[in-house]
This record gives sequence, structure tokens and C-alpha cells, in this order.
Amino acid sequence: MSNRITQLAERKIYLVRHGQASLGAADYDNLSERGHAQAARLGDYFAARGIAFDAAYAGTLRRHAQTYQGIALAQPLPNMALRAGLNEYDSEAVIGAILSSEQLATLKSPTSGAGYKQHFTMLRKGIGAWMRGEVQPAGMTTYAEFAAGVMAVLDDIRHSDAQSVLISSSGGPLSSAVAQVLGLSHEAGIELNMRMRNTAVSELLVTPKRCVLLTFNTLPHLDDEVGRAMQTYA
Repeated sequence: MSNRITQLAERKIYLVRHGQASLGAADYDNLSERGHAQAARLGDYFAARGIAFDAAYAGTLRRHAQTYQGIALAQPLPNMALRAGLNEYDSEAVIGAILSSEQLATLKSPTSGAGYKQHFTMLRKGIGAWMRGEVQPAGMTTYAEFAAGVMAVLDDIRHSDAQSVLISSSGGPLSSAVAQVLGLSHEAGIELNMRMRNTAVSELLVTPKRCVLLTFNTLPHLDDEVGRAMQTYA
């Protein structure tokens, strides 16, 4: 048993959700000041504990790169391998697929209390309809293709020689990956997605045949009085 545990622990993937982005702004794909600070804190945490990486992957979105750059302030990181399969779905397209133009016009700003709740209620419904193939959001792939995209990255890593891998991505791809690794339904992935926090770390152990979930949605770098005040979800 001890030999098996040692083998499982030899290779690890760290799934990192990006720092807080700019919800409600004209350009969401840009870390807020707090988002940059969250990423820098995570980098400090990794460096202080001697957690280094010999491979790094990210989606092609700006917030993925900015999160990677914040982590890299504390220690050198490998060059990012960019993978479109790690990109987030288009939340506006998802919501737009289930609402008429008249309904869209009545939506409140997601930065307000009521608007924030409304935004994520509609997003949850839209993702579910997309998953079931009831709608096809404009400019997006099918959900099956979306889910396959992130698993293709994990398969590439599993077949590589990398021992410690950093992935900087978004809640949608990462929660989909975790749901698939656990053998959960796609719908269960929605619940994981809605609870994933900014710069949260989930760990996968890599075996010759599959990936195994070790931790999910942890914030060890934000687990003090100052850090807890910095925790965000969007």
C-alpha cells in the first residue's frame, strides 16, 4: 500500500482558477486590483513551501496570463503552453441563448446585489440548457466539445514526463475537469463551477491510467485574517 501511495504522489497537477476579474465592466477579461493581489499571494505560498513546476498550461484569455504572471512574481515558472481547451465559455452568449432580446434588456447590472444574483441564476439555467443540447450559444462549441477540450489537456499531461504541473484557467473548464475525473454528471459540474473561488487550488494526482482528485477549491494562501477578506467568487 505504501508503494502505491508513493507512486500516486509522484506526479501532481495544480488547477488554479484565475484571480478576481472585472465583473460588470466593459472588459471582464482583466484582473481587478484584488485579483492581482490574490495571484501574487498564491505565488508566495507556492514559493514558501517549495512547490515548483516543470510545466505550465493556460487558456488564451488575458486573466489566465495575468494570474500566471502574478504567481511567477515569487519564483521562475516554465513558459505557458497555451491551450484553447482551457478557455472559459462566453457567459453573455450562454445567457443570451435562453432569453429574448426584450428579457435581456431588463437584466440588472451584475455588480448590484439583486443583479449579481439574477446574473448567476440565469447563467446556471443557460449552462444547463447548453449541456443538454437544448440551446447552442452563439460563437461557442457544443458542451460535449467544451468538456472534451479540458480533458484533452489532462491527457496530454498524463502522457508527458512532467512531474509538477500548473494550470491557470477558469471555473467552467476546471469544474468540468473535476466532475469528469470524479465520474459525476455534467449537471453536477454546474454546482462545482458556481462554488469555485478566485485563485482556488484543486490538486490532481496523475497515475499511468487516469487522474485522481486530491483536493478541491482550496485557498491556503488566503487563510489568514487579511486573506479571508480578499476571498471572492467572480
